Amino acid sequence: MAGGRDAMARYDDRSTMSEPEAKAVLAENGVPVPRGVVVHDDRELETMTARLEFPLALKVVSRTVLHKSDVGGVRLGLPDLRAVREAMKTTQSVPGREGWLIEEMAPPGLELMVGAVRHPRFGPMLMVGLGGVLVELLNDVSVRICPVTRSDVESMLAELRTSALLDGVRGRPAIDRPELVRLLLNLGGEGGLLMRRPDLVELDVNPLIVRPDGLCAVDAVLITAPPAKERTPAPLAQLERLLEPRAIAVVGASTGGTAQANQYVRNLTAYGYEGRIYPIHPSAEVLDGLPTFPSFAALPEPVDYAYVAIAAERCPALLAQAQGKVAVAQVMSGGFGEGETDPAHEAALVQAAAQGGVRIAGPNCMGTHSPKGKVTYMSGVDPRSGHVSVVAQSGGLSTDILRRGAQRGIRFRGLVTVGNAADLGPAELVDAFLDDDETHVLGFYIEDARRGRRLFESLRARVGEKPVVLLVGGRTEAGMAAAQSHTGALAGDSRAWQALATQTGCVLTDSLDEFLHVLLAAQMLERRFGRVTRDVVLFGNGGGTSVLATDTFARAGLVVAPLPAPAKAALDALGLPVGASVANPIDVPANVLAREDGRIARRVASKVFESTAPDAFVVHMNVPVLLGYSHADILGNLMSAILGHCGADGASPHAVLVLRADGEPEIEVVKREMRARALDAGIPVYDELGDAAQALRGLSQLEAAGARAEVRAGAGRFPGPPRDGAQ
Repeated sequence: MAGGRDAMARYDDRSTMSEPEAKAVLAENGVPVPRGVVVHDDRELETMTARLEFPLALKVVSRTVLHKSDVGGVRLGLPDLRAVREAMKTTQSVPGREGWLIEEMAPPGLELMVGAVRHPRFGPMLMVGLGGVLVELLNDVSVRICPVTRSDVESMLAELRTSALLDGVRGRPAIDRPELVRLLLNLGGEGGLLMRRPDLVELDVNPLIVRPDGLCAVDAVLITAPPAKERTPAPLAQLERLLEPRAIAVVGASTGGTAQANQYVRNLTAYGYEGRIYPIHPSAEVLDGLPTFPSFAALPEPVDYAYVAIAAERCPALLAQAQGKVAVAQVMSGGFGEGETDPAHEAALVQAAAQGGVRIAGPNCMGTHSPKGKVTYMSGVDPRSGHVSVVAQSGGLSTDILRRGAQRGIRFRGLVTVGNAADLGPAELVDAFLDDDETHVLGFYIEDARRGRRLFESLRARVGEKPVVLLVGGRTEAGMAAAQSHTGALAGDSRAWQALATQTGCVLTDSLDEFLHVLLAAQMLERRFGRVTRDVVLFGNGGGTSVLATDTFARAGLVVAPLPAPAKAALDALGLPVGASVANPIDVPANVLAREDGRIARRVASKVFESTAPDAFVVHMNVPVLLGYSHADILGNLMSAILGHCGADGASPHAVLVLRADGEPEIEVVKREMRARALDAGIPVYDELGDAAQALRGLSQLEAAGARAEVRAGAGRFPGPPRDGAQ
């Protein structure tokens, strides 16, 4: 696990405002609150409440009790002064009581909750949802990272499960939506309260009574703390130092040849690295057939990249002595704050690197992989270069990404492991990869979003320029550690990451498989701007598989709708035998597909394209069944029909192939051949229909983000990555 400990519990010196103080802050920022007064004993009651209209509400003023109704500190609907005095008597024992807030009762309406929390990684986040005492049980909220735009606010309201209540249902009137939008922008918009007050760490307005004629903040909690400070290292300016280094220094190789660094040198040589390799060793003259140098300072020339695999305690002195001889050092060593190790070791490492003029990738990582630069930390890895780049905080998972990705047809531009991201992490690398002409698709595996605010701002400023896919480890529904408000309890990392993905146009995936599925689709299928993938035609030999697939695609937000009448008539005219279905899904048994030497498969596909225009055409084949008809080139005919109608023109349907099998070794050999054939033709291949559904769902999100980028860029089609096959 990368990163330090308890990243969420960074606001320790908290101070809670009293409710009257919190409401004063809200009122100053355009949030309507009830008229009220604060009293300290019943002798001043009559005078203080003379201008208030009954009925009244009474609430204990206490900085130690945030949710006063939970301890009996609230009385509502008090009709006269006698009732108010009695309420004061029955609530005087509430802990930490400083007095009583007496307010006019707000007219009834829909109860919402509006809140904010300052996420230690992403900064201020705004929340809105259904309010009241059951807010955490109902859990119907929406979150965005600030500053929010009007579009953000509208989408927040639209995605609530109970959004229909805002527009009026079952005889209830619609709320004053423009006033609610205005309030949310006053709190979380550019120049709003949350952006102006870096000391504000939690805010609850619950309930916020909303009505057709306005709104009113009935209760409020506001918690402050001194602003947290985070080091902000500069972004990496020269990506080629990592991906195409001209010279590499290697630290940690042993004379016995068994150390990790020795294997790294062998991996470089086997992968065909053409630059100069300089082993660093304090006493040996030669390692792995290469002359050594005692330190970075003794190198005959500056190097772009250094691979450092020595004990953690030795790393700071090594880097401090570099004195400009090393551009980027990738520190493999662990022990810099992860797990139970001392975080002070990381601070010492960063300070030493700054002294030596070195940028750090890591520590606690594996290395960098670049087919074009012929650099890798692995053995037996695919040498073919491509246009998918990945930044990963896990060395072990990065190995899976490279190997499994290559098996599925992903071709990599580069992969950089960053471990704890003490200096160079996702936030410092994102712009370099977005600027890189060789990177068409960008993926991140992240465990701890250090400098997450910078990452968010970079991605949002360049939304939709390139497909960006996220896989986040440790993402749970749990709230922030030590949170005291309803908002803090609800605004956990899961919602923060979902907000980031929504606002930046990234695809947030839930598993390594889904991450790879979407990367493959983004690599091979060109995003269409102005047309978001939704309507799908399924064609295959599946029977029940086709029926189940319809439900799978529907859960992914895709539609497998019946074919229009002209398309169905065109397929009926083929005169397919009994057992074939020409609805959608189109289900044709393998023995029928094998007729006419397999050409009937081509005729079926061609009729679909000639008579309808789906967003995606998904072909699924049961490989073991097809092998019984080896005399017919069913797959070849299908691919011929697909390629004739699914071009790289940005308007044709996306073509996807699903090859289903049961894992038998003999079948898998044939399946690999079929996969390679389809990939070479530019058609992405998946193992199951659910995989294809995940991929197309991700692609549709990327298309929506691309459309946003096009609008932002002005007239004309916004330049996107070219269609990128497996070659």
